[in-house]
Amino acid sequence: MTSTADLDLERLGGWLRENLAGFAGPLRAEKFNRGQSNPTFRLGTASGDYVLRRKPPGVLLKSAHAVDREFRVQKALAGSDVPVARMHVLCEDEGVIGSAFYVMELLRGRSFDDPRLPGLDTSLRGGIYADMNRVLAAIHRVDLEARGLSDFGPEGNYYRRQIDRWTKQYRASETEEIAAMNALIDWLDSNVPDDDGRRTLVHGDYRIDNMLFAEDGPSCVAVLDWELSTIGHPFADLAALVMQWQRPPGAEGRGLAGVDRASLGIPEDRAFIDDYCRRAGLPGIPDFGFYLAFAFFRMGAILQGVKKRALDGNASNPELGLRLGASVPDYAAGGLKAARSS
Repeated sequence: MTSTADLDLERLGGWLRENLAGFAGPLRAEKFNRGQSNPTFRLGTASGDYVLRRKPPGVLLKSAHAVDREFRVQKALAGSDVPVARMHVLCEDEGVIGSAFYVMELLRGRSFDDPRLPGLDTSLRGGIYADMNRVLAAIHRVDLEARGLSDFGPEGNYYRRQIDRWTKQYRASETEEIAAMNALIDWLDSNVPDDDGRRTLVHGDYRIDNMLFAEDGPSCVAVLDWELSTIGHPFADLAALVMQWQRPPGAEGRGLAGVDRASLGIPEDRAFIDDYCRRAGLPGIPDFGFYLAFAFFRMGAILQGVKKRALDGNASNPELGLRLGASVPDYAAGGLKAARSS
């Protein structure tokens, strides 16, 4: 973490004293280095530590950085089979710190940026991947009506809606023409599957670096970063996870391409998908290549937005934002490769 002057601590502290039960100053803040979308801060106070997530300042794409939706879905999931942090308070008054924000509990746990899980033993790696699978299936089993989330996303064909949305977002943040991305958009537009009636909660960015795990075992203690969550199609979450593993290993790619997974105790894609299908009561997933191509496209569109914010001076970490944005052509190429396998 780094210290920050990005928050008006005096105004924030005054608002928290009035709205957060048990709050007592003085207030300190440190900005987490991770994350490219909603800036995240650790708040230190006399009454304990908290986490604050806010919309970034500046001009933003419509419907992006929805901290109110993040707050709502995590609050609704409290006490469910999906582990989430406790939500404390939401502030939609941009006059307090310049943008909407929410405050949640600070959870203790281990976070992993590298899906190879270096430094862990083989059995612990396998246990972490098994719990990732369990939690993903639990997200897709959430009773939307019982949790007050039946209106958390529109009806209709999820992929049609998402392709249209992210094409629009991509065009709005486009900084140069990428032929492979144009070709991928055209292919997806022409190959949207019929709506099969599956309608579940989806996280939208489910991967190992958006999870916290127990300090002494493989259990997930919280799924984080729910900005892209909605009601949609469950295979999108599964494909996004598999898509990430196609990327190169290391700090930037954060993937498993070329890794000897068996020696590390990490399941192959097919084994992970089969385990998910067993938990979900499915015989299998035909035409997984479409879902994988869609996952590459959507992540490419997201990273194009990150690049545009970096160029505009609105990114949480501009240098990292530009590096991530440079990978958009690689995501487009990965999507076309998945499309050819479909």
